[in-house]
Amino acid sequence: MNNFCPIKRFDHIEFYVGNARQAALFYSQFLGFTITAYRGLETGSRDVASYVVEQGDIRFVLSTGLSPNHPICQSALKHGDGVAIIALEVPDAVSAYKETTARGAVSAIAPTEEEDGYGLFCYAAIQGFGDTLIKFVERSDYRGIFAPGFVPRYSNKPSSDNLSSGIRHNNGVGLLNIDHVVGNVELGEMDRWVQFFAETMDFNLLKHFDDQTISTEYSALISIVMQDQTGKIKIPINEPAKSKRKSQIEEYLEYNQGPGVQHIACRTNNIIETVSQMQTAGIEFIRIPRSYYDDLEARLGKIDEPIHKLAELGILVDRDEDGYLLQIFTQPVQDRPTLFFEIIERHGSEGFGEGNFKSLFEAIEREQAVRGNL
Repeated sequence: MNNFCPIKRFDHIEFYVGNARQAALFYSQFLGFTITAYRGLETGSRDVASYVVEQGDIRFVLSTGLSPNHPICQSALKHGDGVAIIALEVPDAVSAYKETTARGAVSAIAPTEEEDGYGLFCYAAIQGFGDTLIKFVERSDYRGIFAPGFVPRYSNKPSSDNLSSGIRHNNGVGLLNIDHVVGNVELGEMDRWVQFFAETMDFNLLKHFDDQTISTEYSALISIVMQDQTGKIKIPINEPAKSKRKSQIEEYLEYNQGPGVQHIACRTNNIIETVSQMQTAGIEFIRIPRSYYDDLEARLGKIDEPIHKLAELGILVDRDEDGYLLQIFTQPVQDRPTLFFEIIERHGSEGFGEGNFKSLFEAIEREQAVRGNL
């Protein structure tokens, strides 16, 4: 089958934030990322400061505007700190842009080339759900630290400059790559975005969860998982369903002021160690009742992890015909109940923990009730 929009991988996720320096400290100290690159006033960037943080194959860019009227500042004012750009590495950014816009995608950034002493960097972008952009990045001819305009921030080994900066060096908490990125859209908009990814980006439908599958006594939602032709890029899309009370998706849409990225799932090969380190650092996770772990192996079959440790940390387990997975979800990582992270470890299963939906969403509803939003 001809793939008109081939994608290599997630290149990076860019967050628009109110204070990029402080956000970089958070991701460094609490989630184990290493700060690798920077642009700002010192490098000649007069309107934006950005920090690149990396762990495994995950790359986040944290950007802030340097004046109140800058679009990044306006975004942070409207949405709070959150994901603004999902960047995908592609073999040919111009081709990806032309193919997607020819099929109905709305242009956000026309094909652009930037060059420095490390080579040629090419990118373009289309409009995604809400104010989120989908950016095509072509870096096969670029050998710099990240992109033109960025300089290395810290070396891989602590130096006097690193120590004087006050930002400690990290070896990480074991996060390997981005497993999937989840978007929330308004009631009635699901079909539109499924069609968008299918027709403009050559994605296919991987999973469909209806409001009977994802429901509690009080609320429900619908979720459809779209993936690219290789299966490397997975983007589940959530839509609220009509229910007795406000669903988690409706709460998100209210505080985010519209659609956007709800959570980023990061993969690890040792979820117990990863979550233990994150909890020690101060990350808070959604808590599951201990009764969830009663007769866990009788319900799901034998797993290789100690049940008592999973219960202590609050890690969920699900199994399908291909194997099992382990997963856990953080509390929102900012004051608005919007963006959060999922940590996931897979043992054969490529599912999304559908067996945990009810327990998880009941736990989320308990958090909503505490916030006065259920």
